[in-house]
Amino acid sequence: MAIKTSVVQKITQIADPIILEEGLELVDIEYIKAGKSWILRVYIDKPDGVNLQDCQNLSRQLSDLIDVNEIIITPYTLEVSSPGLDRPLKNEEDFKRFAGKKARVQTFSPIEGQKKFAGVIESTTNNIVTLQTDSGAREIPLEKISKARLEVEI
Repeated sequence: MAIKTSVVQKITQIADPIILEEGLELVDIEYIKAGKSWILRVYIDKPDGVNLQDCQNLSRQLSDLIDVNEIIITPYTLEVSSPGLDRPLKNEEDFKRFAGKKARVQTFSPIEGQKKFAGVIESTTNNIVTLQTDSGAREIPLEKISKARLEVEI
């Protein structure tokens, strides 16, 4: 587990300057074992959405930096992509950016007897997300959120 955390931290450090320079946002990094090999997934976004060129460009630059800095020495596959329509919501800025959109939120411990919430993100202030659910407005402290994603709207 410590190796995975260390790799993610190092990748974040080398990726951040490139991502900022390219006008992108780093959404998430996953380093996971799949069978006998490893997969490094880097999720990026930008206000008008990422395209194939954005992903290819970052992939080339990151791959070179990972090799030069010898961050990953075992065989791995690098995947750079958009986070998708059901993108994860990781911080207060994410919740503010997607105010008015539907989301699913899961908490570490129950809030009023409930750990899973679905509704429209109403607002986010002082690290409290207000979610308008079928049963009314629910205030959820950011530090209690274990997982949150946008809900795909059809």
